Amino acid sequence: MTLSRPWRTSARRALPAVCAMLIIACSKDPGDTTPLPTWSYDPAMLYPADRSLVLPEDGVALPDGRLIVTDQVHGLRVVETDGRSAPFGDLAGAGYVHRPPDHNGGANGLSLEPDGAHVLLTDSYYGEIYRVNVATGAAEVVYRHPYGVNTAVRDSRGAIWFTQSTANTDEARMWAAVDVPMPDGALFRLASSDGRLADTAEVVVDSLLFANGVVIDEQAGRLYLGETIGNRVLRFRIDLDAGTVSDRSVFADIAADNVELDGEGHLWVVAPLSNEVVVVNTTTGERQTVFRSQTPEQAALLTEFLRRGEAGAARMDLITPALWTPLPGILTGVIVGPGNGPVYITGLGDALIRLAR
Repeated sequence: MTLSRPWRTSARRALPAVCAMLIIACSKDPGDTTPLPTWSYDPAMLYPADRSLVLPEDGVALPDGRLIVTDQVHGLRVVETDGRSAPFGDLAGAGYVHRPPDHNGGANGLSLEPDGAHVLLTDSYYGEIYRVNVATGAAEVVYRHPYGVNTAVRDSRGAIWFTQSTANTDEARMWAAVDVPMPDGALFRLASSDGRLADTAEVVVDSLLFANGVVIDEQAGRLYLGETIGNRVLRFRIDLDAGTVSDRSVFADIAADNVELDGEGHLWVVAPLSNEVVVVNTTTGERQTVFRSQTPEQAALLTEFLRRGEAGAARMDLITPALWTPLPGILTGVIVGPGNGPVYITGLGDALIRLAR
C-alpha cells in the first residue's frame, strides 16, 4: 500500500486493524460453500431491451462495464452500459463473411487475452481464429484451422489453446455431430515462440464428443473443457511450459456448452439442453444451480434427446423453440462481470439474459 500523504498518528493506530482484516481475508477457506444467488427467468431480464443482437453465442465484460459479444452478421458487437449496441471491430476487413443462405457467419467463442487488450474470436463453421484490438477494433486472422473452431483462449506464455467440436467445414456438418454423436472433437494448442505463433496447431486431446468451451486456471494449474455431447466437464492438470495436459478426470456430469471461471474458485457451466446455469466449486466439487427455466414438457424432450443419443439415433428434430421457450434462444454461455456486477447469459437468440447481483 502506498500512502499519498505523510504518515499520521491516526494511520499508525489504524494499521494493526487493517492488517488483521487482511489476514482474515487472505485466510478465507478456498472451499467456502456460501451459496450464490439464484434467479428465475423474467422477461424484464432481457438485455438489451431492443433485442438488437444476432446470435450472441459468447461474450466478455470490459472493466468499464461494456460488453463485447459475438454477432453472426458482423462478427462482434459492443453493448454500451446504457444498453445501446453497435457493430464492433473490422472483422469484414479481416475476412469475416456473413452472406446467407450460401455462407452463414460462424462467430462463436470469445475470450479476453491475459493483457486485456485483445480478444480472440473463433469461427465454428470455417476455422478462423481472429485477434481483435479492444481499443481500436483492428482485427486480423492469427490462425486458420482445417475445421471449425469452437473456443480459443490464450495463456500467459502466448500459446493459444482451442477446441474443435467436430471435423466440420461448414454449418451443416457441425450440427450433424449434435444429431448423431461423433467422437471427432479435440483440444489443440498453437505454440508461441518469441511472440510468434506456430504455423500448425498440435493435438492435445482427441476423440471428444463435441468439445466446446475451454478455460485455464493458471494459478491452480488446471484446464476445464466442456464436452457437450459427452454430457460432462473434463478437468486436466496443465503444464504451460511443456504445453501438455495430464490427469484427465470428469469434473462434473453436465452437458456443458461454455464454461467460465469467476476468480473466486467457481466454475460457471452453461447447460443448453436443460436451460440452466450451474456453478461448481473447483475445490470441493459442490454444485449449485443458479438459473433454470425448464417445464415438465422440456424435461421430457431432454430425456428423449439423451435416449436417442445413447441409441445412436437422429435427434435434431427435438431442437426447436419448444425446448427453450420463453427464453430468447438456446443458452450457450455466461459473462461474469467484475466484482459484484451483473452476470449475463448468452445464447442463440436476439438478447442476453441479465442477472443482477
